[in-house]
Amino acid sequence: MAAAIEPVLREQLVDRLHKLETAIAQTDEAPNLTQLLREVDAALARMERGSYGLCEVCHDPVETARLIADPLVRFCIDHLTPSQQVALQQDLDLAARIQDGLLPPNNLRSDGWHVAYHYEAAGAVSGDYCDFVRDGDGTLYFMLGDVSGKGIAASMLMSHLHAMFRTLIPLGLPLAQLVERASRVFCESTLPTHFATLVCGKADPTGAVEVCNAGHLPPLWIHQGEASGIAATGLPVGIFCDEQFTVETIRLAPGDTLLLYTDGLSESQNIAGAEYGAQRLSELACRHFALAPDALVSVCIEDLGAFRAATPKADDLTIMTIRRID
Repeated sequence: MAAAIEPVLREQLVDRLHKLETAIAQTDEAPNLTQLLREVDAALARMERGSYGLCEVCHDPVETARLIADPLVRFCIDHLTPSQQVALQQDLDLAARIQDGLLPPNNLRSDGWHVAYHYEAAGAVSGDYCDFVRDGDGTLYFMLGDVSGKGIAASMLMSHLHAMFRTLIPLGLPLAQLVERASRVFCESTLPTHFATLVCGKADPTGAVEVCNAGHLPPLWIHQGEASGIAATGLPVGIFCDEQFTVETIRLAPGDTLLLYTDGLSESQNIAGAEYGAQRLSELACRHFALAPDALVSVCIEDLGAFRAATPKADDLTIMTIRRID
């Protein structure tokens, strides 16, 4: 994986080298900058030797997410010094607190809609994206997605998506254009290996809901105990900078629910290696279609726990339910 992103990291390092050289030339005393310049030179030298991205102790590959976050990394996690391990844990704790602060208020009721969600990281931080935004005319935007990768790098990309949509929604763009603009910015500002599957929706007070599914798992539309999926009609956001997306419009009657989820739910496995699956989720949601969103989320989590039993979680998990209430 490091080899795939090395050209991009090389470009970043060369750019950093030039900036450091300029800064040092303009500063009389710059010991810290000089040390950083040596580290950048050493990283570029490792690239020339073909040893870049390998731990200097065990020679195994350094974690890709850490290289993306800091191209100067020289050791894998197993061979960090005690002080470096403490610093890394502090960074993870801070990232987790920041991510928690980005989540929307849960169990929201607004203009005829009731929204609830469950957000659970597999590790310290999550690469899942979950948000909803109300505008001034009663429209509710909702977004749920899954960023490529895991760990700190994925959580940073999740934060990037969050900021983009929060910035673009007030512009009042049509939903397809909103997703296209976000996809272009995401593509132009991240590494070529980064993308995100995404469902972005726009619900108005009349019950009309526009849904754009960019390569994500089909949301379930639960109507009177029956479920239908809203399939993806486009690639994930960030694959190409000129992607175009289409929108499907549905109308929810009072009591109808949309259920969105990430593959941390559908691909969860039990001790026998069987996957939970979308079919089991659909049947569960249909049996409990009359429940309020928060109660339906709780039922899903309980059923997943019973299915998974002692099997440890392997991926981030997010569930969102949106119910028409009048």
